[in-house]
Amino acid sequence: MSPVYSILFAIAASTVSTSAIPISESKDVLRLDANGSFQLSIFSDLHYGEAEDTLWGPEQDIQSAGVINSVLDNEHTTSLVVLNGDLITGENTFLHNSTKYVDTVVAPFVQRNMSWASTYGNHDSDFNLSRAGIFAEESKYKLSRTKNMVSASDAGVSNYYLPVYGKDCNVPEFLLWFFDSRGGNYFQQKSSAGKPVPQPNWVSQSVVDWFSKTRSALEKKHGRVVPSVAFVHMPVNAMAAFQATGVNANREPGINDDNPLAQQGSATGQGEVSGTTFTYGGQDIPFMQALLDTKGLKAVFSGHDHGDDWCFKWNSKLKGMSLTGNGLDLCFGRHSGYGGYGSWTRGSRQVLLQKGKKDVETWVRLEDGSVSGRVTLNGTYGQDSYPAVRS
Repeated sequence: MSPVYSILFAIAASTVSTSAIPISESKDVLRLDANGSFQLSIFSDLHYGEAEDTLWGPEQDIQSAGVINSVLDNEHTTSLVVLNGDLITGENTFLHNSTKYVDTVVAPFVQRNMSWASTYGNHDSDFNLSRAGIFAEESKYKLSRTKNMVSASDAGVSNYYLPVYGKDCNVPEFLLWFFDSRGGNYFQQKSSAGKPVPQPNWVSQSVVDWFSKTRSALEKKHGRVVPSVAFVHMPVNAMAAFQATGVNANREPGINDDNPLAQQGSATGQGEVSGTTFTYGGQDIPFMQALLDTKGLKAVFSGHDHGDDWCFKWNSKLKGMSLTGNGLDLCFGRHSGYGGYGSWTRGSRQVLLQKGKKDVETWVRLEDGSVSGRVTLNGTYGQDSYPAVRS
């Protein structure tokens, strides 16, 4: 880490607020709070490590830490932090210190004694940065809940689930699923032309197979369907197909500035969104089908597209797709970091799960402390009217 970066990070660490540090119980299991609730604070696309040998690069990371601290100061009941991909901008980091940015990313959580769980994004893999290296660095912390449950060579790393229990530790009240949509470039590999070697940017078949088998095994073990939510950095193609039909500012409130958005796999036929029929490469069809086949799955949360933070209910066959939605809610987070593209107000999507309730409450806490796009993901979401949001 450069001297400039070390000095600026020290300043950032010293400004962490301690006014709302939650008291953590045993980290052996995740539990509902006394009210039967479980709140997740999702930070997407932090993009630490851009241009560390400049002044503005490290300053960006200090500002990103400020976003994290502001959000957590305002959200007093966060049960778990989720880092939903692109923790680091891998193409800008050096081999000798690339994974050490993890320490910078998680510093606010460590100081608050808060646990976190990660998915990895396309920028978390590059010639000088590996997903395996990020995972190894995260694993040094007892507060990290990130796991690697799929050993296949094409799986990526951050594929796992976490149970959330109430008072009874025999059967979880919720399951949290995490998936690695891969992307970026392979670590320390170059083509015959001397260029970095790209890796696929969708959830692999080996992960889909693991997901399907594990889901069935858990249902059998617990004797019932356990409600769940899922996290994956790159959105599935259903989100792009829905966007092409038109995101309504009141029924699906949120910014919609990455239009057309970038999704898992390849897409052809993209042009003007209005009136365009999209034909997708289809690499994520097995993953989308597995999501649709998951009983009790309430919602899926993604990042990647910094200029989008809306949710939609997938309850139809969308143009250009072979799959028909079953009412699953798909949501974007909010661009949280000052690294990466875009000047939209930074923030963090919040997700509230409550025992015995099918509905999911979700909103975006912005850096300035205000709340944006609060909605209820229920049976009538997509029909109900909400105030439009600012960018």
